[in-house]
Amino acid sequence: MAIDENKLQELMGRMLGDVGAAMGTALVLLGDKFGYYKTLATEGPMTSAELASKTGTVERYVREWAAGQAAAGYINYDAGSGRFSMSPEQALLLADENGPAFFPGMFEIAAAAIRDEPKVANAFQHGGGVGWHEHDACLFRGTERFFRPGYAMHLVSEWIPALDGVREKLERGARVADVGCGHGASVILMAKAFPKSKFFGFDYHQPSIDRARERAREAGVSDRATFERATAKDYPGTYDLVAFFDCLHDMGDPVGAAAHVKSSLARDGTWMLVEPFANERLEDNLNPIGRVFYAASTTICVPGSLSQEVGLGLGTQAGESRLREVLKAGGFTRVRRATATPFNLVLEARP
Repeated sequence: MAIDENKLQELMGRMLGDVGAAMGTALVLLGDKFGYYKTLATEGPMTSAELASKTGTVERYVREWAAGQAAAGYINYDAGSGRFSMSPEQALLLADENGPAFFPGMFEIAAAAIRDEPKVANAFQHGGGVGWHEHDACLFRGTERFFRPGYAMHLVSEWIPALDGVREKLERGARVADVGCGHGASVILMAKAFPKSKFFGFDYHQPSIDRARERAREAGVSDRATFERATAKDYPGTYDLVAFFDCLHDMGDPVGAAAHVKSSLARDGTWMLVEPFANERLEDNLNPIGRVFYAASTTICVPGSLSQEVGLGLGTQAGESRLREVLKAGGFTRVRRATATPFNLVLEARP
């Protein structure tokens, strides 16, 4: 086959950038761990020696780290002064953990995918899956840190108001189950916004439940936000609102989970299903967001589903039509798209 030199050079350039990004994942984790981004963002321009002194780390390592991050465009370097700095935009993405677009959590997820590659490779070769609990711990921490800003931006102000009559119920006082709650970010946000309601977080992963309890105490909402270990098919209680945030596609038996949601809803109750946004056709998902979602699906979500009973393996890019099929099979007859963002699809389901 004839080689198109221009296409070859273009692909090589793209791969070079990808390798730099992949190796740079470790640098982002180090910058986050030792507070380099936050220090540069709050203290202003610094030499590597000054940054090392401020953070209690070794200058020779900091010098190399800073050079690599400047080459990536994540921080800036002024040759005249020999100092490194961060722009407001860089600080928003890398230093503001409570802001709307904090990214180091996503790098932790990427690191987990790399660290757990041998387990996933074994599943590729021999079948089976890799359970959520079997992944590197940075996946659990990274998931909470990455998704929390998006939930903080959209959940209370946009997603809940888009549901028919739900905000009013929460303001009066309602019972809410958050299934697959992880470290409890979504529960805590709702508990802060609706103090008259009671919130119950469920997850099968006990370390995540323990962390969620800690975070609820720290946030001052443990009086109305409780967390218990349970699966999506056996959590107890009856609720006015059941919420699944970015987790149905990870479940081995999402139809069974949907059936249990139906049985746990109070009369006129609502299921809010938040899933990664996907277009209906594969070719329409071949873009930067789809690339991230397919990678996560290959290394985390599909292996998680295939490790469980049924093992339906929806994947992150199931799409709205496939999700509607699952909900219908679980007994829901009224499903509508409540709202959406470039990253999330929000469905409202009623029996």
